Amino acid sequence: MPDEKNVHASCIAINGKGVLLLGDSGSGKSDLALRLIDDGARLVADDRTILFLVRNALHARAPDSIWGLIEVRGVGIVKQPALKQVKLALAVRLAGEGPRLPRPAFFQALNTKVPQIALDSRFASSPAKVRAALAAFGKGLFRDTFNPK
Repeated sequence: MPDEKNVHASCIAINGKGVLLLGDSGSGKSDLALRLIDDGARLVADDRTILFLVRNALHARAPDSIWGLIEVRGVGIVKQPALKQVKLALAVRLAGEGPRLPRPAFFQALNTKVPQIALDSRFASSPAKVRAALAAFGKGLFRDTFNPK
């Protein structure tokens, strides 16, 4: 495909919605993907992800040479059922926890953007945070204020 970009990222699908996991080597992309897969998500790509456009929406797929494979640190390269492609709904930057109440952020590629959050993948709550963010962005569940009484 002429308009595509190969990025250092893993990608999973939760209920058919793509989540791009971005970060440096060792940031926990494969580990977080594995934890999400263990809870029902589907693998799309591990470590390298090809981004492309379909009807002006950002989609992701694995390079053919690594489709259906995930690195399980300390175990090896493991074959895993995988989707051929998915439309992206969320990007997760793995580098450390962001601000407690962050400003809206976006991942941009091929002149298209998707919402982005920042997480430290080592926290046990990281998979739940990914699922909560995906639901909140998809259903407009964010609030500007929080006033406990």
